[in-house]
Amino acid sequence: MRRLRISAISYLNTAPLMWDFDHGGAAKDFDIFYSVPSSCAAALREGTGDIGIIPAIAYNSIPGLVIIPEVAIAARGAVRSILLISKVPLERVRTVATDNSSMTSVALSRVLFEKWWGGGRDFRSLEPKLTSMLRECDAALIIGDPALKVDRSRYQVLDLAEEWKRLSGKSFVFAFWAVREAALAEMQPELDLAAIFQASRNHGLEPAALEQIAREWSKRLQIAPAEVKDYLTRNIYYQLDPDCLEGMELFFRYAAECGAVERLQPISFLQPTTPGRLRA
Repeated sequence: MRRLRISAISYLNTAPLMWDFDHGGAAKDFDIFYSVPSSCAAALREGTGDIGIIPAIAYNSIPGLVIIPEVAIAARGAVRSILLISKVPLERVRTVATDNSSMTSVALSRVLFEKWWGGGRDFRSLEPKLTSMLRECDAALIIGDPALKVDRSRYQVLDLAEEWKRLSGKSFVFAFWAVREAALAEMQPELDLAAIFQASRNHGLEPAALEQIAREWSKRLQIAPAEVKDYLTRNIYYQLDPDCLEGMELFFRYAAECGAVERLQPISFLQPTTPGRLRA
């Protein structure tokens, strides 16, 4: 038996999910390291991580993963932290600079263009620096904490989760916890992964926890505590419920049709009550 390795994301929207690992006793049973979304997926793909909060679209490119049920980073409307920022009207956009730390948001932007906004755009993966991205391209995809600080008065801005909801009628899932199935046989048998990660999310969304997160992250991001709390409670949805699952399955199908993903894998969940057991 060994300690499983958790690959986490150092963004504000993951702070409630990591509450028990950062402030409680959950960390004692795991080794935790932080990175960007695409690196979390790479860690699971390469076997350097066992559990990761991965971009949803990455699930289809990494064999042997199961999803921890009921926990996600999702949106049922505007998300505020996934933005397409443009110098020109949408119909005139020909080149799009995409954040090279993202995966799902890039796939979402491709789906929106191909299905609804008109295809044929040139997507270029660049460093997530807005000024240089817009110097090279007509529009830029900015994700995560930097998107929260964008001055929207200076650009034409589309919130991609809001656009997805408007056009598809579905909620959108950006990320979820996934586990390498091979690692389950090596973990401490008494651990109930589903319960641990669900409890951490629940504790992180309690009023006192949200107040502390808001105080800490307002200093890091230089935005008001009330704005941080509003983002976590009104823009981010932390449940992987049936509506979110429907939206995720539709997005996967559209992504495959648009060539944003090569193949689709059956969605499998870790059984929430019995460690190590799976259900499809």
